[in-house]
Amino acid sequence: MNGGLLRSLTPSVLAILVRRGADFAAAEDAVQDALVEAVRVWPVEQPRDPKGWLVTVAWRKFLDATRSDAARRRREDLVDEEPAPGPAPAADDTLQLYFLCAHPSLTPSSAVALTLRAVGGLTTRQIAQAYLVPEATMAQRISRAKRTVSGVRFDRHGDVATVLRVLYLVFNEGYSGDVDLAAEAIRLTRQLAAAIDHPEVRGLLALMLLHHARRAARTAPDGSLVPLAEQDRARWDTESIAEGVVILQAALARDRLGEFQAQAAIAALHADAPAAEETDWVQIVEWYDELARLTDSPVVRLNRAVAVGEADGPRAGLAALAELNDSLPRHTAVAAYLHERAGDLATAARLYAEAAKKAPNLAERDHLTRQAARLNASRLKRLKRLEGDT
Repeated sequence: MNGGLLRSLTPSVLAILVRRGADFAAAEDAVQDALVEAVRVWPVEQPRDPKGWLVTVAWRKFLDATRSDAARRRREDLVDEEPAPGPAPAADDTLQLYFLCAHPSLTPSSAVALTLRAVGGLTTRQIAQAYLVPEATMAQRISRAKRTVSGVRFDRHGDVATVLRVLYLVFNEGYSGDVDLAAEAIRLTRQLAAAIDHPEVRGLLALMLLHHARRAARTAPDGSLVPLAEQDRARWDTESIAEGVVILQAALARDRLGEFQAQAAIAALHADAPAAEETDWVQIVEWYDELARLTDSPVVRLNRAVAVGEADGPRAGLAALAELNDSLPRHTAVAAYLHERAGDLATAARLYAEAAKKAPNLAERDHLTRQAARLNASRLKRLKRLEGDT
């Protein structure tokens, strides 16, 4: 039984049913029923046209459900519309599913869940495990999302920017449970890049590949975070980096710069440096300037302050940081790092400890706590050394 084949066919089969006029929620239920039937039947005899088989079975499942709920006239119309058995249409409507799942009326979490279910082909259990919530909770979330988009016209032009943000949210979830969401996001973005010629789609794909290439080096054997400057670059995936750079260069050549291309350019400069001290921080600051112009994001300006601190010195970085609201997430951690670089270890240690209390996750909290402890230990050693000298 080829589970990968079923997952790859799921979005196009669902799209065909919706294109024929099926309600999205009912169509999705019918496709899931067809997948269950495929798991039962295919190990014995896999059809010559798997997609056509799934379309036929899913459409009949949909009709069966419709017969029990709809009025007689509509029921007869749907039966008349049933296509003759044969090869499924070659057209791929998956792109429309992306737009439907990223509908602006959905919350980001619901859009992500629906995308993983309808386009990614993941089960409710897999999505629930990935987000560390009960399966019943995720089922309700997906059910509400399906009801929300059920009345949306399938042929409506979608918003590419919204779709990309949903995919970026999926990517940033990383890995949890038995589903690698980062890898899943890359798979889905590849699929989108094959369906639509858009430089920002390729910019996002390049960004994902460049970030994902550093994944193996991001954590130590004990699970603790390893900062970029301390990562073992020999563990970076050079094939993914090379692919990401090629995709990025092709996107930038279109001269339609977007935020994901700018972010990918920054990631490419980090990936290009053989060692942390060889990083081209001046050029990174320039790309952050472009990114800030495109997004006007305080978070981008926060990251820019770090780059300025590397390019022009920690005092310059602190000056850039002073222009930002200190309530920004990770503002305190950035201040701690820049104060450490400036040699103010007492202030840096205090700020690292404060930042640890505000950390969004356990791994980051532990990392910041260790940074504070490291500086406090260093200061204690220095004091003892000074006392010994006197």
